[in-house]
Amino acid sequence: MNQPQQPQTGSTNADPNAGAPRNNPAAQSTVTVEDVPARRMNPRRKFGLLAIAAVVVVAGLIWAGYEWVVLSHYEDTDNAYVQGNIIQITPQVGGTVTAIYADETDRVQAGQPLIKFDPADTSVALAQAEAALGQTVRQVRTLYANNAALTAQVKLREADVAKAQTQLATAQEDLTRRQRLAGTGGVSGEELAHARDQVTAVRSSLAAAQAAVIAAREQLTSNRALTDGTSVEDHPNVKAAAAKLKEAWLAAHRTTLPAPVSGYVSKRTVQLGQRVAPGTPLMAMVPLDQVWVDANFKENQLRDIRIGQPATLTADLYGGKVIYHGKVIGLGIATGAASALLPAQNATGNWIKVVQRVPVRIGLDVEQLKAHPLRVGLSMEVEVDVKDQSGPELVQAPPVDPIATTAVYAQADQGADALARKIIDRNLGQAAK
Repeated sequence: MNQPQQPQTGSTNADPNAGAPRNNPAAQSTVTVEDVPARRMNPRRKFGLLAIAAVVVVAGLIWAGYEWVVLSHYEDTDNAYVQGNIIQITPQVGGTVTAIYADETDRVQAGQPLIKFDPADTSVALAQAEAALGQTVRQVRTLYANNAALTAQVKLREADVAKAQTQLATAQEDLTRRQRLAGTGGVSGEELAHARDQVTAVRSSLAAAQAAVIAAREQLTSNRALTDGTSVEDHPNVKAAAAKLKEAWLAAHRTTLPAPVSGYVSKRTVQLGQRVAPGTPLMAMVPLDQVWVDANFKENQLRDIRIGQPATLTADLYGGKVIYHGKVIGLGIATGAASALLPAQNATGNWIKVVQRVPVRIGLDVEQLKAHPLRVGLSMEVEVDVKDQSGPELVQAPPVDPIATTAVYAQADQGADALARKIIDRNLGQAAK
């Protein structure tokens, strides 16, 4: 037999409005005040909220500690780009291009030919310089030979003076003797006048001989001034002609343009048959083993950056799989805006402050560059460890060694010196060495 259902009382989970119409105010007012706090103070819910709050607080404390201990010792930026030396290949002499030995993307070694000009004009100029040097040597030899001839000429004129002096003494003795005889009537007046004329004539001859001696001596002195204290090989005229020969030699051997360094060819603009002038850019070379990174940090990030601090870098080219290690080697002395071709003019009424950036140069490990080469202009992400503050903010000492060198042109004039020596010896009448 069915038992009558008893109403459930005292249960906190029972809804007192169950079964009552929702629009019945009398039925809704049956909810007691004691039931509301009981529903809000659910222990499990309260525990969950406290746990979540505790986790948030602990996470915040951990992040704050990590920020204080770790992140505050690093400065990072993604406004960084690979930079390198872009070497322009320009001719030292003009000419017509007859051969091109390297194109864009090609790798070339230092000293390898890149471009060749037509050598016809420079060959003619070299032949003219050789002939001019030989002629100059022979002219200088003539100057030394004239010294002996002029010395003999001086001695001859001196002998003429001595002879005229002897004649003058004889004529004066004859005149004196005739003057003594003229008082006794032994000599006629005509003979006495003739003796006087003879003395006058001899004196004129003596004066002329003395003037000839002076002229000969001056000529000898003038010629010796061109030869004293030097030899034919070291004579200024010979050296000047040898320098012209060397200049023509260099021009003839500069018709082939070598690569100054090892690297990759970029931006080739020269074409076959093109007539180019000295200094015209023909192509560019980039040594990828000598690149660096310019990281543009905000001005409020520079307060702790010092020279020598280590840095880690990643490139968009390789992603996070390849990490480069470098160090700060220099800080820019001007912002990017100040170094621009058209600097910003802030003295206007609508000025808005913009955070400026200063380039910081990061040197890279050469071995890492060999394993994972970079290209000029690639984007990089840089993180600098700023814990060590012992380094200077700017470079203090000037560089001692050159920042870049090449030995490609060091031996260019050795052949010229040997050719000049050979021409000089041949025109001196000596065996060519």
